[in-house]
Amino acid sequence: MTISQEATRRRTFAIISHPDAGKTTLTEKLLLFAGAIHIAGSVKSRKASRHATSDWMEIEKQRGISVASSVMQMEYRGCVINLLDTPGHQDFSEDTYRVLTAVDAALMVIDAANGVEAQTLRLLEVCRARNTPILTFVNKMDREVREPLDLINEIEQTLHMATVPFAWPVGMGHHFHGVFDLKRDRMRVFQPGEDKLANDDEIITGLDNPALTARFGESFTQARQEIELIRGASEEFDHTAFLAGQQTPVFFGSAINNFGIQEVLDALIDLAPSPGPRKAIQRVVQPDEPKFSGVVFKIQANMNPAHRDRIAFVRICSGRFERGMNLHVVRSGKDIRPGSVVSFLSQRRELLDVAYPGDIIGIPNHGTLQLGDTLTEGEELQFTGLPFFSPEIFQTVELADPMRGKQLKLGLAQLGEEGAIQVFRPHAGGALLLGAVGTLQFEVVAHRLKHEYGVDTRLASAKYQMARWVTADDPRELKRFIDTNAHRVAYDAVDAPTFLASFGAELSVAQESWKLISFHRLREHAGLVFQTHMDG
Repeated sequence: MTISQEATRRRTFAIISHPDAGKTTLTEKLLLFAGAIHIAGSVKSRKASRHATSDWMEIEKQRGISVASSVMQMEYRGCVINLLDTPGHQDFSEDTYRVLTAVDAALMVIDAANGVEAQTLRLLEVCRARNTPILTFVNKMDREVREPLDLINEIEQTLHMATVPFAWPVGMGHHFHGVFDLKRDRMRVFQPGEDKLANDDEIITGLDNPALTARFGESFTQARQEIELIRGASEEFDHTAFLAGQQTPVFFGSAINNFGIQEVLDALIDLAPSPGPRKAIQRVVQPDEPKFSGVVFKIQANMNPAHRDRIAFVRICSGRFERGMNLHVVRSGKDIRPGSVVSFLSQRRELLDVAYPGDIIGIPNHGTLQLGDTLTEGEELQFTGLPFFSPEIFQTVELADPMRGKQLKLGLAQLGEEGAIQVFRPHAGGALLLGAVGTLQFEVVAHRLKHEYGVDTRLASAKYQMARWVTADDPRELKRFIDTNAHRVAYDAVDAPTFLASFGAELSVAQESWKLISFHRLREHAGLVFQTHMDG
């Protein structure tokens, strides 16, 4: 196949949701229905030996939460699906944001009992900013939940996006009988069943089929009335509007019971886009270009703790990747020739020989690659849109055993590289500072330092509450600022100078006093291309 043909059969998407909406369960079931796994992980029974395929960290298995994004590749109906499962917890929104820069579509999971929740809104803002197409799956219909018409209305009102129901539930909770496929004019009857894939689903055709009313009574009568109502009130599905992020097709089901999964999987193949053009600072890159290009959107340390490995997750943007080919790291100017590049099924990895636009590949390295790095066959390109947010909470880190200083330094360097935490080295010396968006990040880092690096640490609250990266057109002015504010300046993982403030007034005074210094809420990748989003 040509590069264009291979790119056309790729579907690369992320699953997003509020915590506990069933995102990880849905991920497992999509793998099951695509034939990538034979028995779905027991997502609820965390004390059992099985865990969700996409939850591989020890802390995830212990607590039953997703705190790291994971990547799974599978084939279905002649297409190659790259599925990225993201953390639902808001404390890990940075990781999720970076993952969303690497996908072409998103599957939004909504808990039918709770509707649109806060974290869903945040993630939707990211998707809308990038015009990412979104499919919606309303989960947990086998429980006592809200009326589907209310949910549809809330999605439209809250997310400011037109909904187009592709399926409609018949009943809910103990009276959940199945979903009616509005496009094929047939009902798939609900049969509970968690782990293994059943191929004997009962299908009944025709909305006016008297057998449906006779069998399901009032539940079906109400559903039919709702279907007639939404058919009259809903917009027709417009694929162009969907691709622009203005319309979302909606599906209903119960992921834990394998119900409604098939329809979502088919819709991803039929509706989600294949890889499209991607913006670099220099130009727009087309996927079917002959030359390879890709961007590092995630670094993960210790996926195999026995080997202390670091994997750079690379989204291929153009061309054909071949194992052993020479790759140019634009930021550093160095060339690499990776020989053990892998594809993923969460932590399970397989060596790959070739890959195409839309694919996610893993390149093992020892610090050569950083978040935001662009890889090419020689062209000086820099892809944009991979930001680092200024931390909102700070803690100091101290060793319980002073003899483990080397291990602490290594652990923090690697965890800082992967974006799990931001590590700051004070200009004036002293204890390292850790910065995070949410408190759970500190807990995860302490756990990982202990279990992956053998380092016991004590974390204590720091006096700082905000950080701003600082730049200046005149390097001498920047040096003068740093020297004058030495006690409030620290350097991050890529040695970008950062001003630390204990309260807002302190920051305001610095901005008033130093007119030639720019204060930035976020920076973009190691090349220090700062966004225009500044204070003042």
